[in-house]
Amino acid sequence: MPARPRRAAAALAATASIALFASACTGSTENKATDDDPNAKTTITFWHGWAAPSEVKAIEDNIARFEKAHPNIKVKVVGGINDDKLGQALRAGGSNGPDVVSSFTISNVGKFCSSGALADLKPFIEKDKLDLDKLFPKVLQEYTQFEGKRCSLPLLSDAYGLYYNKDAFEQAGIKAPPKTWSEFTEVAKKLTKPKGDSYERLGFMPNYLGYETVVEHYMSQWDHTYFDKDGKSNIAKDPAFAEMMTYQKSLVDALGGFQKLDKYRTTFGDEWGAKHPFHTGQVAMQLDGEWRLNFVKEAKVTFDVGVAPMPVADDELAEYGKGYLSGTIMGIAPQSKKQNAAWELVKYMTTDTDAVVSFANGIGNVPSTLEALKSPNLKLDDRFKVFLDIAKHPESSTMTGAVNGPAYQETLSDLAHKYEKGQVTDLKKGLADTAAQIDRDIAAAK
Repeated sequence: MPARPRRAAAALAATASIALFASACTGSTENKATDDDPNAKTTITFWHGWAAPSEVKAIEDNIARFEKAHPNIKVKVVGGINDDKLGQALRAGGSNGPDVVSSFTISNVGKFCSSGALADLKPFIEKDKLDLDKLFPKVLQEYTQFEGKRCSLPLLSDAYGLYYNKDAFEQAGIKAPPKTWSEFTEVAKKLTKPKGDSYERLGFMPNYLGYETVVEHYMSQWDHTYFDKDGKSNIAKDPAFAEMMTYQKSLVDALGGFQKLDKYRTTFGDEWGAKHPFHTGQVAMQLDGEWRLNFVKEAKVTFDVGVAPMPVADDELAEYGKGYLSGTIMGIAPQSKKQNAAWELVKYMTTDTDAVVSFANGIGNVPSTLEALKSPNLKLDDRFKVFLDIAKHPESSTMTGAVNGPAYQETLSDLAHKYEKGQVTDLKKGLADTAAQIDRDIAAAK
């Protein structure tokens, strides 16, 4: 997971696959499983999205452990699969498709489950008497199901926090990372060094195109509810959305304004390479996931790097320590004729403590089970504990699932982009219009 560019870009890329999943299910979505014998000798195919050598090795090591524990099941592994390719295969069906799949795009779970693009796991879970409450944190349980239908299980997770340049903090006389957004503004200003119409160093890149500074990641630091009890968009009624967007724009204005910041942003290196602006010192603070620790090491960053939770709303200080959670999901292709054997791999990869811990160690991600989170066998950077704590925080959150996947997030993000640029000036009206559009889109998808 850490070496895959599927965070801020994932929601945007997912739109292209929605149409595929709309017609992905070629059969019934009832709770049915195949009657294949999981103890018979067989070969199943597993599609995943990892591609970096270290990630591929971690997958292969886990598969080798699975095959040793299940000598009758061989696994053919196919890597580098994104949701577009996955959707095409599930739509086509046939014997050449996968039996087991994984996806980085949790925002598509609503689409996966409601359309039948992934098989319902309820009969398998009930057969093996798995208690999900004892296995997984609440947030991970929520983003792997939709409206009561569970079509996936979590396979490792991600927690988002604040990376900061300790050397820059010391030079600016800043003693500790900020805990509230008002403190954050002051710290970001102190860390900023203007240079003509640009910057020698920027305290923080607040623009929504600043890699991980996307709407859903900001929103996790405010108590919020995307939809009301009737399933209608809540963004115009819940004051948290207006508060977040108002704060974000105030931060943009405090650090130089949108145009100046966006011009500076175009000088940044690739998010997934050594020239990332945090690595090079172009920005002193960065919102990012736990995988950045590995990138910092690989880039041989010369300054001391600190990590902390992101700030929270000023009136929510008691909830400091929370953050945005995401992750990878795993499921079974409904067309598979070997679903019981496929389930054995899904169950092993997602619930076996040793398997989860080994995989987390191999790719530097947050473990997805409660037992793995507290395992003494985790071998990660000392700073990684910050992300483990964020993952375990009771107020940490993720985006809400929807029948049309990430479309509602993209509609909300479109408003946020226009507001930060000054193209939308009446935020109240903008939120109301956007809520109405989200409701229309969801109704059409149903």
